[in-house]
Amino acid sequence: MSIHPLAGQHAPPAMLVNIPRLITAYFSERPDASDPAQRVTFGTSGHRGSALNRSFNEAHIFAVTQAICDYRKKQDINGPLFLGMDTHALSEPAFVTALEVLAGNGVETMIAHDGGYTPTPAVSHAILAYNRGRATGFADGVVITPSHNPPEDGGIKYNPPHGGPSETAVSAEIEKTANRLLAQAPKDIKRLPIAHARRAATTHSHDYVSAYTADLAYVLDMDAIRDARLRVGADPLGGAGVAYWTPIAERYGLDIEVVNANVDPTFRFMPLDWDGRIRMDCSSPYAMAGLIALAKRFDIAFGNDTDHDRHGIVAPSSGLLNPNHYLAVAIDYLCTHRPGWPVAAAIGKTVVSSSLIDRVVAARGRRLVEVPVGFKWFVHGLHAGNLAFAGEESAGASFLRKDGTVWTTDKDGLLLGLLAAEMRATTGRDPGELYQAIVREHGAPLYERTDAPADREQKARLAKLTPTDVRTSTLAGERIEAVLTNAPGDGNAIGGVKVITPNGWFAARPSGTEAVYKLYAESFLGPEHLKRIQAEAQTLVDVALEA
Repeated sequence: MSIHPLAGQHAPPAMLVNIPRLITAYFSERPDASDPAQRVTFGTSGHRGSALNRSFNEAHIFAVTQAICDYRKKQDINGPLFLGMDTHALSEPAFVTALEVLAGNGVETMIAHDGGYTPTPAVSHAILAYNRGRATGFADGVVITPSHNPPEDGGIKYNPPHGGPSETAVSAEIEKTANRLLAQAPKDIKRLPIAHARRAATTHSHDYVSAYTADLAYVLDMDAIRDARLRVGADPLGGAGVAYWTPIAERYGLDIEVVNANVDPTFRFMPLDWDGRIRMDCSSPYAMAGLIALAKRFDIAFGNDTDHDRHGIVAPSSGLLNPNHYLAVAIDYLCTHRPGWPVAAAIGKTVVSSSLIDRVVAARGRRLVEVPVGFKWFVHGLHAGNLAFAGEESAGASFLRKDGTVWTTDKDGLLLGLLAAEMRATTGRDPGELYQAIVREHGAPLYERTDAPADREQKARLAKLTPTDVRTSTLAGERIEAVLTNAPGDGNAIGGVKVITPNGWFAARPSGTEAVYKLYAESFLGPEHLKRIQAEAQTLVDVALEA
């Protein structure tokens, strides 16, 4: 991976996106429904694209929102729909488009009472709070966000009544309907002009901030954080949680400093990521360079991506924690500090998350549930209370309330940031120090994700590999213990292959957007062993693809 010479520095003005041109393209450019690159495509978390290449335009949002309305009617989902947006430049126009269609379809829609931004976890929380105890009239939600993607991108995702990301079958149905609508005349799109939509009897204001903030005491030990008098730093990275930290601090008596309260659709205040692009990736040391430089000022600090479903934890002892390392620390801590959790509730991880988690979970006497990549695979377990904690390697996680009931069924970056403060308050050690204690007991893993070239045909074959396609019994000098093409926790296909040895593993999955496959690898035996795993893994996969 080649690091851009400006990585970690602010972008020169010439690199900033032209916002007027972007918004103009959203309203004026018409996508070609026969071009796969311009059609609606629901990935692991909704449809994403850019107006500049005709993959995220007004026509897409008309079609997707109408498809959601059609799906709701078919499923008899007739409670309110909670609508939120982040701070990307395309989010506000898409919010307006979506509201026009929702009002045109007579959908009771809840929008932020102050016209502000709404993190993904606040929408999930609102859905679950409304649906708690109900047998009919369930709520659902839509979030306008492309997550941590660059400033020129837009995104829209649907959360059904369970509050989390939509299942594959639901996404596929919405995608199919949306593309049909995109290809034909707009006569099937029901909408009201925005002035009428805002005044419609079905459009209601909702105080997302107060509702989310008030419930934090049911999932975290906010008193412990207050009593420890911690200095806490929070960097919203210009995202949707910018207005949340002050109310949280005021309600619970915390010392939280928002290190950057700016909202600017160019995100000019963001250091460039590893490839020289602006990306609000709170797990990247380049994108998080500003907060990392301030680490010693705080007892604990954290940042979040633009819709605040991901977390980046910065500890004085270690700087920015690797997401896998923090997941292991969070699990270890929560397993010993949540006596109200059901004994039978398991810990969830994705197949490409660190095996250090396996060792921690086993030591704490909990059951591990390993699922394919994507937070949607955790939703039903969290909703039912069968999963106490669920986390993925890309810095997304959530966990149960203190009484063992569901908090959110989508990733919650605010929650995981405040959990780091709770750890510091109750143990006297920051997460970096707690991680060192864990590796002294369980070993220190080295983990890396790289990309390898693969054309469309090769990626399709990779997604359909079977264990018999791996024709070797050793990897990097160790006996292969298992070859997986289905997740052991739920039996669902992982869309690739995972090969496991006693002290290492690799997993290979096709990229959904690039001509590469993603190669994840981990070793507990040091850097040379990791390199051997990576080299042999690429050869093994290439041979399997050519067989």
